[in-house]
Amino acid sequence: MSSRPEYYVPQPYDPYADDDPQGGWFNSDGYAPRRSQGYGTAEGHGTPQGHAAPQGYDIPAAHDVPQGYDAAQGYDYDPRTSAYQQQDDQPTYALHTVAEPAAPAEPGYTVPETPEVGWDMAASRRRAWVSRAVLLFVLAVQAVLSLRLSNTAFQDEALYLAAGHAELQHLLHGTPLPIDYGAYFSGSPQLYPVLAAAVDGRFGLTGARVLSLAFMLGTTALLYSFTRRLFNERAALAGAALFAVVQSTVVLGYFATYDAAAVFLLALATWLVVRTDRAPVAAVLLAAPVAVLAVGVKYAAALYLPTIVVLALLTGWPHKGGRAFLRMLLLALGIGALLAAGMYSTDLLAGVRQTTTNRAHGSDSAAFLLQRSAQWGGLMFLTAVGGALSYVRRSRMNESPAAQRLGNPGWRWRALLGLVLCGTALLAPAYQIHLGTVVSLFKHVGFGLLFAAPMAGVGVTRLIGAHFRYPQLGIMLWTATLCLGIQQADWRFGVWPDSSKMIQVIDSHVDRKGHYLASTPEVPVYYLRDKTSHRQWQGVFALEYTDRKGTYHKGDAAYRAALRDGEFDLIVLDGLTNPRVDAVVADAVKGNAHYRLLADLPFRNSSGTGHYRIWVKTA
Repeated sequence: MSSRPEYYVPQPYDPYADDDPQGGWFNSDGYAPRRSQGYGTAEGHGTPQGHAAPQGYDIPAAHDVPQGYDAAQGYDYDPRTSAYQQQDDQPTYALHTVAEPAAPAEPGYTVPETPEVGWDMAASRRRAWVSRAVLLFVLAVQAVLSLRLSNTAFQDEALYLAAGHAELQHLLHGTPLPIDYGAYFSGSPQLYPVLAAAVDGRFGLTGARVLSLAFMLGTTALLYSFTRRLFNERAALAGAALFAVVQSTVVLGYFATYDAAAVFLLALATWLVVRTDRAPVAAVLLAAPVAVLAVGVKYAAALYLPTIVVLALLTGWPHKGGRAFLRMLLLALGIGALLAAGMYSTDLLAGVRQTTTNRAHGSDSAAFLLQRSAQWGGLMFLTAVGGALSYVRRSRMNESPAAQRLGNPGWRWRALLGLVLCGTALLAPAYQIHLGTVVSLFKHVGFGLLFAAPMAGVGVTRLIGAHFRYPQLGIMLWTATLCLGIQQADWRFGVWPDSSKMIQVIDSHVDRKGHYLASTPEVPVYYLRDKTSHRQWQGVFALEYTDRKGTYHKGDAAYRAALRDGEFDLIVLDGLTNPRVDAVVADAVKGNAHYRLLADLPFRNSSGTGHYRIWVKTA
């Protein structure tokens, strides 16, 4: 086999190239055979004096030359092929090539230029569809995790849905409200409760919970979109995959409260800020009404407005430079103006003060709250911190060597972005520590994780490494987050007891005239709203009562005096909501001639077992 040079250039086609059986040199240069002059081997002539026969060549004798042919003349003479050169009287077809060589023919195949890398950094349709397919899988996992949860209505769910039905009746028919919900709701009763009640009236509790699932799925999709805008598809998918399986996301996805709607609106406002980073400066004002609406749905969402405003600066800086400050200022002024108009044109200011700014402080320690926060969001938060540190150290998000020539944001910009996103996740625990209460902490942790998720996505991609060098590390991290999310969500959805049997027992003992006492009055009010209303029910917190003699009582004394007078027609205690007051009430009805025990219904919850105790008035 003969070897070729590395870069082979095809030669002009020679039609006689294959006719030489010996594989020797073929005389195709157009010379006519001539008699030898000094180098011939005709008969009578030998090798010239002082010249030896070329080594490795067999010089033919005179009798080997065919008749009519002479040896070739000149330096082009080849002793082995002279015998096969054309006769004198034959035309020399290639004679013109001696004076003017023919241009080489175009090669039949051209080696294409080899690109520097084997993939393209630019967005492509294939990459977009693959990324969307993975996102759909993530959303499907999130939906399955939420839909597998099951229990009767929680106290908060029952409260908001029952209030929404009352607000609907008030708006549509002018029916008076049983109580002033706006005075103590931590969100506007005219927003989410009305929407959820409309769905509940058509599809029941399951429909209202599926509405929350739609909000949470939308939140995850928006998270993917603005993370992809900030970084790339891989970071977006990793951040969305982690966010989709944490406890707060799974529970809020099947929890008929206004938290899911509020976090969706925050995600939408953030998406608008990030998406308009290259648009005219005034386009950022599109996020202002959405952010204010999020605060209206749940007042605690105002805690995250500064983050959205700062993101307006950070996302606009690489494209607009100093004009990004104008962008941030416009958004801050727009949000502030809308908030002021909403607060002072409605009667919600009292509810904001009571449930948010002037909320009563609890007795939970800071160490306990930090422990709970770490359990419910610590793994994802640590991943976000690792991603932020890695991003500050190395900005390049693309594995292509060509990405090294691209301009990347400076380390100060990257450090500020990581600090803002990761620091936002600490706002809810810090606020709950200030209040000293664990109530709603698991939900508020999820609000902060929404903003930390992009950096968590960066952390996962850096953990896996370039070209998926260590995929097992990313899988292990996601699996650990998934297992924690499932276990914590199951525990959370089992905190309250199944109330179905209790509702069946008391159904025939309530009407529009009675006065009732319950540990969680919101639950029977929701399920029996056709027979009773909030105005007829009293809870186990802060009772004030004036007895038949005109003496005023409050606190524990009020419960004892009311039961002594037979004030309540029905009593339902669960032993969980306020065990101390439940014990006071149970002691007051013991031996009380006004009441008899109607039922003792056992139940099981996440903490163990318990039972509903139901007393009915006899006289």
